[in-house]
Amino acid sequence: MKDLMNEANRCLLCKNPRCKQGCPINTEIPTIISLYKDGKIKEAGEILFENNPLSAICGIVCPHENQCAGNCIRGIKGEPIEFYKIEEEISTEFLKNIKLQPVNKDGKKVAVVGSGPAGITVAVELVKKGYNVTIFEKNEELGGILRYGIPEFRLSRDTIDNLMNALKGAGVKFKVNTLIGPVITMDKLFEDGYDAIFIGTGVWNPKRLNIKGETLGNSHYAIDYLRSPQKYDLGENVVVVGAGNVAMDAARSAKYYGAKNVYLAYRRDFSDMTATKVEINDVIKEGVEFLIYKAPIEILEEGIILADTKKIIDEDGNSSVIKVEGSEELFKCDSVLIAVSQTPKNTIISNNKGIDINTKGLIIIDDEGHTTRKGVFSSGDVTHGSKTVVEAVVSSKKVANYIDKYLSEQ
Repeated sequence: MKDLMNEANRCLLCKNPRCKQGCPINTEIPTIISLYKDGKIKEAGEILFENNPLSAICGIVCPHENQCAGNCIRGIKGEPIEFYKIEEEISTEFLKNIKLQPVNKDGKKVAVVGSGPAGITVAVELVKKGYNVTIFEKNEELGGILRYGIPEFRLSRDTIDNLMNALKGAGVKFKVNTLIGPVITMDKLFEDGYDAIFIGTGVWNPKRLNIKGETLGNSHYAIDYLRSPQKYDLGENVVVVGAGNVAMDAARSAKYYGAKNVYLAYRRDFSDMTATKVEINDVIKEGVEFLIYKAPIEILEEGIILADTKKIIDEDGNSSVIKVEGSEELFKCDSVLIAVSQTPKNTIISNNKGIDINTKGLIIIDDEGHTTRKGVFSSGDVTHGSKTVVEAVVSSKKVANYIDKYLSEQ
């Protein structure tokens, strides 16, 4: 691993830092690096956390190649500064001893539904403003997609636990194994004295391929698999269908938990993959083989039928792929993992009146994060579809301020 002090010394400390501009949450990168070089780790940690409560996590999971590193001046003629590694070190250490300092807000209560990136961010921001916050989580452990969607070998569970401990120390209450919707309704929450409700439930329903064989015993959805990969017996040969970050995490997890041969099938080529280059390279290093220009046709007990595809470009420069007729062929494998995006579960919507969704099942909000029901707010993936962690933090910080404004006017 690089000596991070040497990496910090490589930074030009630009007066007009493009790295900061490339960061969705505008992290004060030159300031942090200067403090790091001066040994002021706590001060740097405070600035990072105040700006981004999930800084320790973003240092690991952000697509840095498109953000800070991708906009670094050093990267024009050489290697960009790997600030995110410095950020991870500072923020991880800071979280071990953090103490949130609430300000009294006359005892108003907010229910936060979901403990993923959006829920954590709103909870942190509101508890700092002095509200009494209760987090409702349908799973037995807290963290949402951070715990149940990102493999532990990528993201330490200690980091998530330290975040939760900070909230607990500030008086946040947690209700795990608690599903909001059919039994505990929105009406019930308001009846019990909550002054506002925030929904940050993410996107957990896997999208189907809509091909024959998806319900067979050797076919699984990657987002479900990642919740507890150690519980699955995938066999020695596994095919992952998809090319996003979930697909890459599933492929790496399959390798990590014992599959001998893992293949990743994608209907386009490497340049079209939505996963970051870092993740793709990690997958390659770990021995996963890519089956590009391959489309799934049918899943069988003995494997998956794949067809060749080819890319065509129209007169406007737009590309699409078509199947090559007669190219279908059985690719033998023990298991198939399907990773072609997710949509929201509709448990809350189907059991509560007044919250409108769009045609994709996403919750409709206004510019202030207010849903179509008074006092109910939302942000993150459940409103905008599957995005990055840092994008959820950015939108949720804004919504937390609007919840504060709403409650101050009540």
